[in-house]
Amino acid sequence: MITRRLLLAAPLLATPAIAQERFPSRALRMIIPVGVAGVTDVVGRIIAESMSRTLGQPVVVENIPGAGSSVGAAAFMRAPSDGHTFFIGTNNHAVMKAMHKEFAYDVFADFIPLTLVSRQPYMLAVHPSVPAANVPELLAWLRAQGDVANYGATAPGATNHMAGELFKQLTQFDFTVVPYRTAANAVQDLVAGRMNFTIDSITMLRPLMQDGRVRGLAASGADRSALLPGMPTIAEGGVTGFDLTAWQVLFGKPGMPAAAMAALEDAGRKAVADPAVQQRLLAAGCETWPDSSPAAARALIKAEVERWGPIVARMGLAN
Repeated sequence: MITRRLLLAAPLLATPAIAQERFPSRALRMIIPVGVAGVTDVVGRIIAESMSRTLGQPVVVENIPGAGSSVGAAAFMRAPSDGHTFFIGTNNHAVMKAMHKEFAYDVFADFIPLTLVSRQPYMLAVHPSVPAANVPELLAWLRAQGDVANYGATAPGATNHMAGELFKQLTQFDFTVVPYRTAANAVQDLVAGRMNFTIDSITMLRPLMQDGRVRGLAASGADRSALLPGMPTIAEGGVTGFDLTAWQVLFGKPGMPAAAMAALEDAGRKAVADPAVQQRLLAAGCETWPDSSPAAARALIKAEVERWGPIVARMGLAN
């Protein structure tokens, strides 16, 4: 017999099940696998702020740099698969496994693309003391300098490290690639004159170029970019085949609840479609993609892994 007492208790018995289904039930965590002030950090913070409004919970950013994003990626893999921790990856993601044979995870199977966020060209920049106003003049100077010339990079596998190694491979010059913990550290030494040149995000380098603290020579993509009006590409300057565009993708974990995946996809999609967010990204030197879907993100990652794997092998960078 159903008693009045049981009827009164029924809503209380159902409450825990309802609470378990609600997402998010607490603050979320976005792991950024690079240091503060780099382009992925800037993009991640802009997107996290927008997603917080959509999800109704704070999105707390945590920078975990090191080993070409693999330290942050491993920390993400150790987090619970409940959707409350997600990850923003960049070009480093496509080469983590090729660069670090001990990396225990699969860049496809263990990372679920949620949103294709943004993209940007990098810029080849030199310290003003380097006697080069364009790429051909830089090539002539590097040819004369040999390994005395130095290039500022972050950890092996990082985007600007791969850019420098690709530049070195295509030019066959012997300049020294100097590793730093973060891109910001490398750029600080470039401004101070302790570093001759680098290829890094326009988020960091464009303001320094405008202030005259560095000299921007060329954009890194295959085509000229509206984000760097009038600036030729590195390939146009004589480094045939040079093509690098940085990108960012939001990832979730396998096994996350369907409700969490849907909510994160929706919040990411709304963020990159928001005109106010797009303007903030443009101000930081980034643009959104025409298609931000998970399918588009998967296709990009597949293409990047297939492209950079052989390049890493030829460079002999894997450890």
